[in-house]
Amino acid sequence: MPFSLISVYDKTGIENLCLELINHGYHIIATSSTAKYLREKGFEVKEVSEYTDFKELIGGRVKTLHPKIFAGILARRDKKEDIEDIQKKNIPLIDIVVCNLYPFAKVISKKDVSLEEALENIDIGGVSLLRAAAKNFPYVLVVPSPEDYEKVIQYLRENSNDIEFRREMAIKAFSITSIYDQTISSYLSQEFYENINLNLSKKIDLRYGENPQQKAGFYTLPYQEIPFEKLQGKELSYNNLLDMDSAWNLVKEFTEPTVAIIKHNNPCGVASDNNPTKAFLKALESDPVSAYGGIIACNFILDENTAKEITKSFFEIVVVPGITEEAKNILSTKKNLRVLIYKENIPENPFEIRSLRRGFLIQTFNNVMMKSYEVKTSIKPDEKDIEELLFALKVVKHVKSNAIVVSKNKQTLGIGAGQMNRVNSVKIALEQAGEKAKGAYLASDAFFPFPDSITLAAQYGIKAVIQPSGSIRDEEVIKEAEKNGIILVMIDTRHFRH
Repeated sequence: MPFSLISVYDKTGIENLCLELINHGYHIIATSSTAKYLREKGFEVKEVSEYTDFKELIGGRVKTLHPKIFAGILARRDKKEDIEDIQKKNIPLIDIVVCNLYPFAKVISKKDVSLEEALENIDIGGVSLLRAAAKNFPYVLVVPSPEDYEKVIQYLRENSNDIEFRREMAIKAFSITSIYDQTISSYLSQEFYENINLNLSKKIDLRYGENPQQKAGFYTLPYQEIPFEKLQGKELSYNNLLDMDSAWNLVKEFTEPTVAIIKHNNPCGVASDNNPTKAFLKALESDPVSAYGGIIACNFILDENTAKEITKSFFEIVVVPGITEEAKNILSTKKNLRVLIYKENIPENPFEIRSLRRGFLIQTFNNVMMKSYEVKTSIKPDEKDIEELLFALKVVKHVKSNAIVVSKNKQTLGIGAGQMNRVNSVKIALEQAGEKAKGAYLASDAFFPFPDSITLAAQYGIKAVIQPSGSIRDEEVIKEAEKNGIILVMIDTRHFRH
C-alpha cells in the first residue's frame, strides 16, 4: 500500500498529479488546507492529523513534524534495522513527497510588510519535508514544484525506478531550501554580518559584456522577478542595463515630471517640467549631440506627444513606469528602439555590490540626499533658489566624480563628469553652459578644495552654489563666494560616485 504525502501552498496542477497517483495505487496523506482543497475536488484524502493521530498544535505551526511522518520518509529500504523499527511502530513507508513552501519572498516584497507577517510566512514543516525526502532520494521521490508535475506523471506512467530522476528532483529540492533560507537570512539581517550569502538566478543571456570579448548575463536574487518588461526592440546588452539603471535611479529622485538622458553611465541631459513633453524637450536641448544614441528615462506615463518627439531622434532605450496605447503605437515605428516598462513592486537589492579582481566591495545604497544645509553667505536664497539648487544637487548625485552640474529653470545646462580634479569638471560644465550660465545654479558632489572653482563660477555669472562642507579651506571658499556676490549653500552629505 504505497503512500504519498502532499503539502502544497501553491495548488496549481495538483489535481492532475493526484489523479495519476491514485491510478498507480497511492494513498494520499495531506496537510489540513491541502486536504480540504482536494476533498472539495472529490479526492479521498487522509489528513495528516488523522494519519498521525495527533492534532495540529499552536495554530497549525506544528502538523507534519511527527515521527510517523519522518520515519516513513527517512527509512532506508535496504537497511533491515530501519524496516524493523518502523514495522514495530506500525509506520507505513512514504514513497513520494509533494511539497512547496509558503511564499516568503513574495510576502516580503509587499510594501510595508510587518515583521510579524514575514515571520508567519517562514515555512518550517515544508522545508523539513523537502530535506528529508531529498536526503533519502535513492528510495523516495521528492516533488518540490508544480512545474515538475508533468515529468513526475511521465515517471509514474513508465513505472520507472530511475534513481537519476529522483536525484535530479532531490538536487532541485535542496536548491529551493537553500535559496529559501538565504532569502530569510538576507531579509532579517539587512546589515553587514560576518558572512553574506548570494544565490543568484540567471534571467537573461546577454550578447556580450562591455566589449564583444566578454561574456555576460543578467542575474537577480532568487525572490526577484526581472524588474522590467520589454515591449519591443532589439535584445538588451550589458551596457544597456547599466545605463538604464542609472537613468531610472536618477528620475526617481523627482516627484514632478522629469526626463533623464544617459550616455555611458552619466546624464547628458536632465529636466523637470509640469508638462511632460516640455520636460523631454528641455532634457534633449541640454546636450543634443551627446544625447544621440542615449537612454531615456521618464518618471511619468509616456504620452502620445512625448512619444512623437522621441521618435524624431535616435535613442537606444526608453524606460518608463507606464505607456499609453497611442504612445506605444508611435514608438513601434522605431523597430530597434527598446521600450521598457519598469516594475516598481520588485524588492530592491539589500546592498550595492561591486566585484574586484579578487574579492567584493559591499555598501548600502546612497539614499540620503542631505540631513541639513546652511547658507554661508550674507546674500540669502529665496524659495525658488532653493528649488533650483536641489534640482542640481539631485542630478549631481548621479554623475561620476568629480561631478559638477550647472542648471537653470530645472534644466541641466552643463555637466562635468569623471575628471581627475574638480576645477576641470567645473570648466567643462561652465563651458558647455556658456552664456546660459549667467544667473544659473551650480552643484558639486563634494567640497571645493580651493576657492578657484568659485572664482571661475563667478566669471560665468553663476548665481548660487550648493556643495558639501568639510574642506580645511571652507572659509576661503565662503569668502570668495561672498566677494563675488554668489549665494553659497553648504550641505552635510557628500555624493561621490565612482
